Amino acid sequence: MPENPSLLLWNGIFGLDEPEVRQASAPGGVVLFGRNLDPDPRTGPARCHELICRLQARWGQAAPLAVAMDQEGGAVSRLRPWAGLTPALRDLWLRGGPLACRRWGALWGRGLALLGVNVDFAPVADLWAPGAAMGDRCASEDPLEAARAAGAFLAGLEGAGVRGCLKHFPGLGGTALDSHLGLPERAGAMEPGLRPFRMLAHADRLVMVAHLLLPGGAGLPASLCRPVVADNPWGVQARWLPDDLEMGGCRDWDWPERVRLCLEAGHQALLVCQTPAGVEACARAAEQLPESLWRPALGRFLALRRNLPAGPPRFDPDAWDAWARAVQDLR
Repeated sequence: MPENPSLLLWNGIFGLDEPEVRQASAPGGVVLFGRNLDPDPRTGPARCHELICRLQARWGQAAPLAVAMDQEGGAVSRLRPWAGLTPALRDLWLRGGPLACRRWGALWGRGLALLGVNVDFAPVADLWAPGAAMGDRCASEDPLEAARAAGAFLAGLEGAGVRGCLKHFPGLGGTALDSHLGLPERAGAMEPGLRPFRMLAHADRLVMVAHLLLPGGAGLPASLCRPVVADNPWGVQARWLPDDLEMGGCRDWDWPERVRLCLEAGHQALLVCQTPAGVEACARAAEQLPESLWRPALGRFLALRRNLPAGPPRFDPDAWDAWARAVQDLR
């Protein structure tokens, strides 16, 4: 497949079966949401596996397609129709410490791998604060505890063969405005919220950057600001990924500017998830950029994809049933 900037898209898709997924340009990755999952626990898992296999056959020839879900547990659980209600990261930490976080990370990894999902946009490394928008998705108000919880979850998840993604750098914890709706602003010291990322990130770790306004950020969200991302003064290295570019936190920038700033910031992919129109607008904007801007990012994204598993060629119903029982037992 010839290299082109549309391969930078890591986008949401629309449909439960591969023929329904109508997208003109090939992306480098897809993100599955509840809209892509048959909620029937008898048929849904096998149908999801089939969808992923067919998308891999369609778009994953040069390198495995990056296939992601947001599977944290608690309120953010794409597998809820099949797994039921499960504990959030804060519940795990308070009730069972790092052992519980690692066990649930491993359990989610096993289930996602059986489906063919190779990236989990989890865990949250933000700091907990009462009344904040992030709620119990955050483990603790203490930076060391937040890092221990997220690190244990990551160890379990990646031990099961699924890549994790720390979020939301440089720290959304404590902000009251949901960045899906608008642009929250960081007030107060940066260091506490940064500490979990400084402890857990490294050059090969996926890290999602928040739409967050920082002091000295030239009026840009952190996600679109190179001094916060690739040139950050805190020494954090990562495989950078912006939060969804259709969110309210970056809507004040038109698509050409949003995409240009995103790549100038040092991101390796363009995450766009909510609407077909958004996916098309993002792809068009990327196609208008000079090759010197998009090609380095594409090289980094392809390097990541080459190290992702393509997933099992056949769905194993017995292994899935055993996994579902393990979820119920641990829950």
